[in-house]
Amino acid sequence: MALSDPFMRLGRVLAKRFPSPFFALEAWATRFAPSDWLMVGILGFVMFFSAGAMLATASLTLSTQVPARGGTYIEGVIGSPRFVNPLLAISETDRDLSKLVYSGLLKMDPDGTLSPDLASSYTVSEDRLTYTFTIRPDAIFQNATPVTANDVAFTIRQAQNPEIKSPMRAHWEGVAISIIDQATISFTLKSPYAPFIENTTIGILPHLLWQEVNPEEFPFSTLNANPVGSGPFRVEGVKENASGIPVEYRLRAFTKGMRVPYIERFTFRFYPNADALKDALVKGEVQAANSISPENVTASIVTEEAVFGRVFGVFFNQNQNKIFTHKEVRAALDEAVDKKSIIDTVFAGYGSVINGPLPPESPSPRIQDARSKEERLANAQNILTKAGWKLGEDGVFIKKTKTATERLAFSLTTGNAPELKRSAELIAADWKRLGADVELRFFEESDLNVEVLRPRKYDALFFGLVVGEDVDLFAFWHSSQRNDPGLNIGLYANIDVDKKLENARKEPDIVKRRAIVEAAAATMRSETAAIFIYAPHFLYLTPRNVSGMRLGIITTPSDRFANVNEWYLAKERIWPIFMHKAEDR
Repeated sequence: MALSDPFMRLGRVLAKRFPSPFFALEAWATRFAPSDWLMVGILGFVMFFSAGAMLATASLTLSTQVPARGGTYIEGVIGSPRFVNPLLAISETDRDLSKLVYSGLLKMDPDGTLSPDLASSYTVSEDRLTYTFTIRPDAIFQNATPVTANDVAFTIRQAQNPEIKSPMRAHWEGVAISIIDQATISFTLKSPYAPFIENTTIGILPHLLWQEVNPEEFPFSTLNANPVGSGPFRVEGVKENASGIPVEYRLRAFTKGMRVPYIERFTFRFYPNADALKDALVKGEVQAANSISPENVTASIVTEEAVFGRVFGVFFNQNQNKIFTHKEVRAALDEAVDKKSIIDTVFAGYGSVINGPLPPESPSPRIQDARSKEERLANAQNILTKAGWKLGEDGVFIKKTKTATERLAFSLTTGNAPELKRSAELIAADWKRLGADVELRFFEESDLNVEVLRPRKYDALFFGLVVGEDVDLFAFWHSSQRNDPGLNIGLYANIDVDKKLENARKEPDIVKRRAIVEAAAATMRSETAAIFIYAPHFLYLTPRNVSGMRLGIITTPSDRFANVNEWYLAKERIWPIFMHKAEDR
């Protein structure tokens, strides 16, 4: 108390001489004992902590979690890239990288609609022949040069050049190009073709870098390995093995592009086969992969599933084997195939049963056929017996006419790919149980094209057709396409279907176009134009922490990147008043 008494006396004196609130407070405060101050401190801390907790709760309640820029996405793919160039890309690896590095006038969204990319707008003439595009004034390449009409015209002319041998040539053959000014370009068709607009998603090359490369040197240019585009990601580095083969591509967000991605870095690592890729996924060397089995992968991986825009079925060559001219034969063979069992066996259930030439618009639920295999076979046999077919002594159906005896015997041809072979074996087994004599024939892919498809040398062919978002079936089913280089491998001919497919090509409205095509498909289905088996599903194994991904119908695996700029790994919380500023970053 001896030490505190002088201070107390001093406080009383100052309070009397200077009646200010400060000294009054000081004098008042000197009346408290140390233990009183301890209690005041504890109460103050509790109040401060409570206020902080209330503010934190309010912040969580009132704020919104939004994507943040940052993070690295590491994906493994099978094969090494050779042509990171939208005009030359032939492998899935080429297409994957080209999709991220390059951008087109328009882009295809996951829902199948088209939206502006390098173009700010476009118009279509009344006769549906001329498409005019206006290029965005801020569109630039990754080397900081502007994107102009000259770049677009150069790219399309190279695609049209037969010496370049671009896989995109067929899309642009016969299209006239006019440069109106540096920001405006038009394309004129010889006849209306509504799906043409989708061709303008082709990646654009910077002509200043490519103009000195002649057609002979085009495939050998170093720009194919170190590309410069205007897409959401730019190439930051390439890692090669001792043989000079790329084993890793490191991409970085192109922050001045039209679609700035949230993910900061995107890394591709390349593997020789599916087993090596899956091993890398299990070990954590990569975070994502596509087109491999999802079994036995780590818990940090999830499986995204989408419809693959491909339909697989058995196509008949009635010119080579006359038994397929009988509708009851085609119907019985269709009825006998256990399609669901094939999907379960070959694709572990990741596929949709189909009964027509169009893939489903979304992954269908696992279809269960209430009938047993025996019931289906009995029904198929009944279809044949009603039409006059009888089981012969060798267990194979025969049909006698006045001039000859027909036997249900034919060959089934397909490629050597494991999925094709296994599917064909299961189909043939079902048909043999029905009472058919089936010979299986397998070919390497190149031999299948040259020796079988082009000359149309097959009885029945198990094959797949790629049906894009435009649902254009003309090349596959119009009677004019029955001979090579047409793709009507079922040799189908129907005047009514021809007319519908022609009208669909002229219809600009995608909804109306699909309705026309579906009407044509219904006719094909009623005639058993082919035996449609399944549409496989596209599987994309991704890390659990990626958000914003949307998968639509996948025509080629690179379509998984349709909205890659919206994917994000990092997150942050902001108050609504700051939302617009966050979106502008």
